Amino acid sequence: MNERTTARHWLAAAAPKAAPAIATSTVLILARIWNANGAEHSVGNAVLMTVLAAAAATAGAFASVGCSGDGVLAGTAFAASGGLALAGVAGYADGLSLPLLLWALATAVAYGLAARYWRTDRRETLAHKRRTAERREEHAHVERVEAIRGRTQIEVAREASTYAAALAEAMTARATLPGYNPAVLEKAGLPELPTT
Repeated sequence: MNERTTARHWLAAAAPKAAPAIATSTVLILARIWNANGAEHSVGNAVLMTVLAAAAATAGAFASVGCSGDGVLAGTAFAASGGLALAGVAGYADGLSLPLLLWALATAVAYGLAARYWRTDRRETLAHKRRTAERREEHAHVERVEAIRGRTQIEVAREASTYAAALAEAMTARATLPGYNPAVLEKAGLPELPTT
């Protein structure tokens, strides 16, 4: 009921939104470094990246087949395949225009795929908050009823103790009156007062 609410730092909130651009930019930068170190027009390096990209795509296809296919594993394998293909082309090409075009395309695809998961996550988060608020309202009602019942019991106990104190004072005051005799009262048929 009294939960601490903490606001996330703006950088922590923005980091997941920047992840696709950071990932594709990292691949492009590493591929261009690889290009500068001798991968440009290297057939062996191109074959290596082609084989690796094809193997990752095949692994993604096998991971997604069947009713027990793992979507996360398949998505990871296909993303690795795309990253390897981007790195291969960016490393092999001699100009910067084709790698930048592929980088822009890969970044757009990555944001398109990530947006779907962000929407699902936002929907689940809102549904969870809604359910939590409903449960809090239900429990708050029960808590209010119990608080009222507790206050009532405390007030009744307080009134009972006040009444008992007043009764004790009245009995003490009556006992100090001149001519008070409890035996005469008993003979008259009046009920006996409790001593406690």
